[in-house]
Amino acid sequence: MSTQSLVLQFPAPEPEQSAAFMQAKLAYHTDAADLAEDLVNGVEAIVVIDTRSPALYAAGHIPGAVSFPHRTMDEQTTASLDRSKTYVVYCDGIGCNGSTKGAWKLARLGFRVKELLGGLDFWKRDGHPLATGMEPGRTEEAAQCGC
Repeated sequence: MSTQSLVLQFPAPEPEQSAAFMQAKLAYHTDAADLAEDLVNGVEAIVVIDTRSPALYAAGHIPGAVSFPHRTMDEQTTASLDRSKTYVVYCDGIGCNGSTKGAWKLARLGFRVKELLGGLDFWKRDGHPLATGMEPGRTEEAAQCGC
């Protein structure tokens, strides 16, 4: 008796198709481990944006992130942003779409963006530090991730 595979009910794509798809996914997202490493190393080509409310930002945010609630993003409020940078946006986590809305608004205004997978939730799960208050702070050391 042969058991039919539910996994293979829809066959895997050719390797070239998978490679192109995965590369495209990586263009749109980053993870906490890679972001933490870049922050520790002082990579200046990225800017991290917390898209939540100022109160949530003050309660705890990624060190180095700036508070820029997605609800306030428009042509005027983004006029001083550096278009040569890539903006990494985040919110609370997978149950929150504030980072997606922020990324969408920034992209529509002509900025390069990536979304942090899992947001602040995955950042904390990986053991990375938080900063509090309205100052960005900075990341001194990246926690090791099993990635």
